[in-house]
Amino acid sequence: MNTIKIKLSALNFLNFAVWGSYLISLGIYLSSIGLAQDIYWFYTVQGLVSIIMPALIGIAADRWIQAQRMLSLCHLIAGLAMGAAGLYCATTSQPMFGPLFTLYTVSVAFYMPTIGLANSVAYNALSRAGLDTVKHFPPIRVWGTVGFIVAMLLVNFMKIDGVQLAASYGQFFASAIFSLILAAYALTMPSCPTCRANSASLADALGLKAFSLFRTRRMAVFFIFSMFLGVSLQITNSYGSSFISGRVCRGVGSTQRHGSDFALAGFRDTVHPSDTLLSETFRHKRRDAHSHVRVGAPLRILRHRQPRLRRMAFHPLHDSLRCGF
Repeated sequence: MNTIKIKLSALNFLNFAVWGSYLISLGIYLSSIGLAQDIYWFYTVQGLVSIIMPALIGIAADRWIQAQRMLSLCHLIAGLAMGAAGLYCATTSQPMFGPLFTLYTVSVAFYMPTIGLANSVAYNALSRAGLDTVKHFPPIRVWGTVGFIVAMLLVNFMKIDGVQLAASYGQFFASAIFSLILAAYALTMPSCPTCRANSASLADALGLKAFSLFRTRRMAVFFIFSMFLGVSLQITNSYGSSFISGRVCRGVGSTQRHGSDFALAGFRDTVHPSDTLLSETFRHKRRDAHSHVRVGAPLRILRHRQPRLRRMAFHPLHDSLRCGF
């Protein structure tokens, strides 16, 4: 493999490892410190800064600061803020929402533009090396997904003092380490030229003219589908791991439990203690409480000769309608 392709693969690996260190497991830790009711704020702010920060950082990278240097600067700030969040949690017996959320917001605000910056750095490096970006960039980008998965597995299986990183502030430190390593590594990338021309309009600088693509039916369908997909993805990112670990149902009131109920239709919330048959069935199936989300579970349940109402009480589709919609 070409040297530049190896370097860009490592760049993408590290860039997404920063995100994978906390994105899936953050809800577990927040639930463990009594902030389960605020999980949605930590994931909502990601979407908000993703709308604002890439445009602002992109303008600076286009006109004044070379993209590889801006990538390094963003990761430096993001890594320091995430490390400060971990240090705050490590030195405080009961972390408060305000300080933790502020540090986290600063970190993700400067991380989100790095995805586009890393792509720009890769396109520039491939073009300077005489390589076709359409052909050679996709295999490089795959290593970003690999990095996300590796970081996610790291925090899920690595333990410090008998506690998994996924359930502790250690995930913040893991993300900060990856970020700071990348801050230094990005400076080794080929220089990206800037354009100081001021002829472009503000709409061009902010990328607002991209909305004209909605005039094309295929692009409009693609964008709308992507938005709905993003909504579903954020629900599972926010509450999926917390629900599976059993933390959200214990730490969140009924008004905040809708995210996990909608996504996974909680088994424990569907059992009626007054129903002797259902309680007995629940007792035998307790060790496999999440089996209802598998495809075969409804079929196994329907094979039992139970009254229709009792069958529905175990049916995941009924649970989804009752608890979610």
